[in-house]
Parts: sequence; structure tokens; C-alpha cells
Amino acid sequence: MNLKDKTIVITGGATGIGSATAIYCAKHGARIVVGDLNVDEGNKTVQSIIESGGEAYCLPLDISQEDEVHNFMTSSEKQLGHIDVLINPAGILQGSLVPIEEFDLSTWNSVINVNQKGTFLAVKHVVPIMKKKGKGVILLIASGAGVAGGSSSVAYGSSKGGVHGLKMSLERQLAQHNIRINDVCPSSINTPLKLGVIQQQVARIGKAANEK
Repeated sequence: MNLKDKTIVITGGATGIGSATAIYCAKHGARIVVGDLNVDEGNKTVQSIIESGGEAYCLPLDISQEDEVHNFMTSSEKQLGHIDVLINPAGILQGSLVPIEEFDLSTWNSVINVNQKGTFLAVKHVVPIMKKKGKGVILLIASGAGVAGGSSSVAYGSSKGGVHGLKMSLERQLAQHNIRINDVCPSSINTPLKLGVIQQQVARIGKAANEK
């Protein structure tokens, strides 16, 4: 794969899928901007890329806040000159194994705000930049949990179903501007997010067992 001179912005690029994607794309010649709330880990990803001879930058980003997403995209454009590709792994999973009748609204809102609203905001604010160049690629991270079902969290599964729906809704709209949009559905991967979910599940199962 040759990504030489391609400019790629990656949300949630500090750890997990986002970090691995940033390092991989940089290895193949891309210039990278990582956006994440976890700036310390984001800078570690960037440093790893730079030490390997690549070019990368880290900018703070709360993907659930529109002004921050707008500033991240415009700052990335200023830093790189343009944006060829948006990859959007930023996401959270909360409320694992919680039945719908016990599911807290604040947890629901938190997951939807990051996963679904955040994806919408990222696409909304990168498209005008891509239109200037007359082309672009957008890669969203959905999940089998949002397409085939089976998520441990009703909020997570719903949010990822929304990501898949957003992709389908935008395909024709963006195609006329020579912007391709796709989504991928990773399976279980050893990431900080997945390990955190397992810890949540163990704690909940243990609590349920003690209550019997």
C-alpha cells in the first residue's frame, strides 16, 4: 500500500485501533494528525511515528463537542495543507451487561454523544475541506454489534448501528463530490477499550453473584 504524501486525520488515535492505524498509515508514507482527549498517549503515538521517520502531529479533541471538532479539522488542514482521508475510530463502550430496564440515561447519552454524534460531527466538518480539493476518503468504524446485533451494551450497539446508517445515508450525497465513505466492523480486538469492557463485565457478574 502506498500512502506517500497522503494526509490523514485519525480521531481517537491515542490508543487501540486508532493508534495502530496511525502508525500503520505513517509507515506507508502518510502524514498524520491524531486527535484525542488523551493527549499524553496521543503524543506517544506521534513520537513513535516520528522516531520511525514519519510525520505526525497530535491535537486535543473531544469529538462530542462541535466547536472542538471544527477546530480540529481546520487546524489539521492548516497543518497539512489539506485532508485526503478521515479515519474515525473514536468511541467508547459503557453499560455492558446492563438490562434495558436498568440502563441509565446518562450512560446512554454519553455513548451516543461520542460514538454516533461524534461520528456525525467529524464527517460534517471534514467534508467542506475535502470538497475544496475535489476528492476524499472517509472511513468510519462501526461494529458487527450495530449490524448483526449481539452487543453487551444496548447503547453501544445502537450507536454503531447509527454509524452504519450514517454511512449508507451519505454514500450518494458525497459521491457527487468524489468523496468515498465506507465503514468497517472490527471484531473483538485486544485494545484498552475491550479490556475495560471485560473488567466491567467481571465486576457486574461478581456483584450479581454476591447478591444471590
